[in-house]
Amino acid sequence: MAYIRKEFMIDNSPENVWNALREVGDVHRRLVPGFVTDTRMEGDTRIVTFANGVVVHELIVDIDEAARRVAYAVVGGSMAPRHHHASMEVLAGSGGRSRFVWTIDVTPDELAGPIDEMAEQGAGVMRETLKATPVPTGR
Repeated sequence: MAYIRKEFMIDNSPENVWNALREVGDVHRRLVPGFVTDTRMEGDTRIVTFANGVVVHELIVDIDEAARRVAYAVVGGSMAPRHHHASMEVLAGSGGRSRFVWTIDVTPDELAGPIDEMAEQGAGVMRETLKATPVPTGR
């Protein structure tokens, strides 16, 4: 099983970053606009369309308000791993900034490269999107 971890600082408060992350059905507007072109919810499953054409179905496993953590698993779509579980967590950093931790477990190992590349791109978009105060809304 491959393990991918992205950890980075965001020039915004943990409260503002969490406010964007917790809106799991609005990531194409609030978290990674342009990188994700559409998001829609079907029950507890999020259908995510990426700019590169990949579509994934993600089961939202947990939205933990106290821990500021979202957990999800890819359960279908055009990229169908045998196993995928990920979490995104917002922690307090120094100077009012946020530390963002994104972990992904995936099999088969051959998917680690493409998923790591997409996660790296997504992390860059998140840093830029979330550094603004307040975090942009889609409403």
